[in-house]
Amino acid sequence: MPTTIPSSVRYLADFDAKRVPHVFTDVLIIGAGISGIRAALEIDPAMRVTLVTKGTLELSNSAWAQGGIAGVMDPEDSVAEHAEDTIRVGCGLCAEPLVREVVAEAPELIQGLIDIGAQFDEVEGEIALTREGGHSHRRVAHALGDATGKEIMRAMIERVRGLGTSEVWEETFTVDLLTHEGRCRGALMWNPHHGKTFVWAKQTILCTGGAGQLYRETTNPPVATADGHAIAFRAGAVLRDMEMMQFHPTVLYIAGSSRHLITEAVRGEGAHLIDSRGERFMAGRHPRAELAPRDVVSRAITAQMEKTRHPCVYLDLSHLEKSLVEERFPNIGEVCGQYGLDLSKDPIPVRPGAHYMIGGLKIDAAGRTTLPGLWAAGEVTSSGLHGANRLASNSLLEGLYFGKRCGEGASEVASHIPDQLSVVPIEPDPPRTPAAADLDLADLRNSLQSLMGRQCGIRRDAAGLAEAAEQAAFWDRFVSTRQLRGQPAWEFQNMLLVSQMAIASAAARTESRGVHYREDFPETDPAQDTHVEVVRGPAA
Repeated sequence: MPTTIPSSVRYLADFDAKRVPHVFTDVLIIGAGISGIRAALEIDPAMRVTLVTKGTLELSNSAWAQGGIAGVMDPEDSVAEHAEDTIRVGCGLCAEPLVREVVAEAPELIQGLIDIGAQFDEVEGEIALTREGGHSHRRVAHALGDATGKEIMRAMIERVRGLGTSEVWEETFTVDLLTHEGRCRGALMWNPHHGKTFVWAKQTILCTGGAGQLYRETTNPPVATADGHAIAFRAGAVLRDMEMMQFHPTVLYIAGSSRHLITEAVRGEGAHLIDSRGERFMAGRHPRAELAPRDVVSRAITAQMEKTRHPCVYLDLSHLEKSLVEERFPNIGEVCGQYGLDLSKDPIPVRPGAHYMIGGLKIDAAGRTTLPGLWAAGEVTSSGLHGANRLASNSLLEGLYFGKRCGEGASEVASHIPDQLSVVPIEPDPPRTPAAADLDLADLRNSLQSLMGRQCGIRRDAAGLAEAAEQAAFWDRFVSTRQLRGQPAWEFQNMLLVSQMAIASAAARTESRGVHYREDFPETDPAQDTHVEVVRGPAA
């Protein structure tokens, strides 16, 4: 099911190629989460690698991951069952051979993390395993109780910093990919200290993460503004499944505070979901109750909030051993304590929030995109692993698997390309009208996030999606015709573009499947057991 998004903008920034500094590298890696760093570790040491991140190495969705990484480590479990769980949750859109290949490699990938110094929680000398929603066994390895991503990224960052061939550019924003004659040639970078820089690369790997900031309620850090999705789309790459945003059921909800993820492992250890009247409501909605797949739990919570006319539901851990709660969830307990809540005995207010963008660049099993010279890994992609709903704790696994594949593939291709320290013609867009001095980007961003939550959130329908499309197109008409400058402006333009992709894709899928729920088409249609692809079209 192809859908076309009109776009008149190719390059967000204006530039003079004769005056912008030029840098040359063998492999350019954009994004420094788990997939980006894993890719860097795979590049031939004889090559020069440039690793670019718009924040610091420590700031990524990967570092914020709490629950863990899924892999078969228990003799009573099996790779076949892990694959079956993944495919079942994916609701018909998983690439089944790929799923089986990825989950089969999970134990080796986890061991690889241990080999570089990651320390997972243990019980009697063995890796401790927990169970999360959608899993039939305990197979989620975790670290620091509930800060798995932080520990994994610590070990990986230490390793990549020790590589003499990797040059790390922090706090550097990727404005756009550079293309010539249908190939990716590198990227246009910007940072507040040096301005714009052209980075020319033999091969480029995109690992920019997710898009949670399209919504006001999100578990994602501020950097998750869908930049990679947008720059790849403007460069001509095909994206797909952009209607598939996964909402995490349990985000700490305290009015006026920042949102914090409450890991699914809390329910895996036995926590109950209760409403404002203290009643459990999941037991009658799904055979696995609180451990139902995330899409089921998120919709159930939303329905219960409407039924009780209350802004949230609650997690109840009071029936669990206090020592277990304190040992398994020290970081969540600390966050709750900042608001006067005792995780072991107080009801913890939660509601769903945007968590993981399943959609992204269409890639093959090696991580190649449809744009020659460009590879991609992690949350910026649609690999076929997650289908229409990601199984809990398969995301770090995907990042490791495809980061490794992209690093191997890009390194091999780049090794056969001779050094060519010259540039190719890159023309900026025609001059655009300067932005109005009183353009309020913060207000536009808040308005876009609110619109997405209302009309393209957990529940959608044709009327709401049409309203969202009309409003987004209105904003786009006066934003895309103006020359905006600076990272906040470019981030908003990226968010607006990717929102339009999500809205159009949601309108095209006239059924309910996985995380995509249409109130006007509540059943799954076997005839739509396919992907919605998004391609760039001419300006309207």
